[in-house]
Amino acid sequence: MSISIKPFGQTKDGQQVNQYTLTNASGASISVIDWGAILTSIIVPDRDGNMADVALGFDSMEKYGGKHGSMGDTVGRYGNRIGKGKFTLDGVDYQLALNDHGVNHLHGGNRGFDAYMWEAKPTEGKYQDSVAFHRVSPDGEENYPGNLDVTVTYTWDADNNLIIRYEATTDKATLCNLTNHTYFNLAGHDHGTIRDHVVFIDADVITPVDEGLIPTGSYMPVAYTPLDMREGLLLGDGLDAIDTCPQMQPAGGYDHNFVLRKGEAVGMCACVVHEETGRIMEVITDQPAVQLYTACTTDLEGGKDGAHYGQYSGLCLETQHCPDDPNNPQFPGTTVLRPGEKYDTTTIYAFRVDE
Repeated sequence: MSISIKPFGQTKDGQQVNQYTLTNASGASISVIDWGAILTSIIVPDRDGNMADVALGFDSMEKYGGKHGSMGDTVGRYGNRIGKGKFTLDGVDYQLALNDHGVNHLHGGNRGFDAYMWEAKPTEGKYQDSVAFHRVSPDGEENYPGNLDVTVTYTWDADNNLIIRYEATTDKATLCNLTNHTYFNLAGHDHGTIRDHVVFIDADVITPVDEGLIPTGSYMPVAYTPLDMREGLLLGDGLDAIDTCPQMQPAGGYDHNFVLRKGEAVGMCACVVHEETGRIMEVITDQPAVQLYTACTTDLEGGKDGAHYGQYSGLCLETQHCPDDPNNPQFPGTTVLRPGEKYDTTTIYAFRVDE
């Protein structure tokens, strides 16, 4: 295993950004940068040993310093949406930024965790390498209470497992719901669509949403809908059925929270298969839910190697607690973190090939 470090550009205020590339003996690798603790590439083989980058992203810091669709981001303090940006904690009402169409709060606010420098600590090993990224989100940042001390560690091993561990502590009760927003395309980042991907998600229900994509507070069975992925579903077939599924219409595709059958036990969450290349990605997590997003509104120029990322160009599987959890105590688990507690959660994206 080896770690290489190279300059990746500068922030608008002149800070040097570095890219860390973790490579195993087979030549497969991941790359991450210390701006936003962002994952910029995942290079893995197909069934014939041909390498391709299966993560959408950009070659320059300039792109990540602007609007970039959250590609590869570490999302915090709160991944996903909070209705009307409001929550009450220990009798105190909080109003967060309404950065989602001026109505709701999304992915941490106007300046989320993806828009700060993190302190990087790389560690090489015989069978795995890692880079730990650390920052303290100060009390009042984006109007969240408490100083939140966060470490996100990316580990890449000899078997092509990408392991992301999130750790956090606070000095005041706050919300914490961290996730990763990588857009995957197992045919290659510039393949153009994920319609030819089969997705399995181990969930009987979703948390249905209103027109603003905020959970209604109930659960909806996926059976007999294009949201049923319990036995695997070709995404193209599901996307072709949008007109038959009112839940898919506000997003124009998949942007849904699936409540996992396994709960908060460590276990299989989802699996993605691209038959032509033989690439498979398994998602293992201890989180109780996962958001499937299929780049429904994506339209970004200047991707890696000049790629244009359009609608349905990638898919995200964001492991999480349920959206708007602070306003829905009936949802599994909690996103409240208190002093003396430790937020500690791990998700694995395991890359395999079907021989």
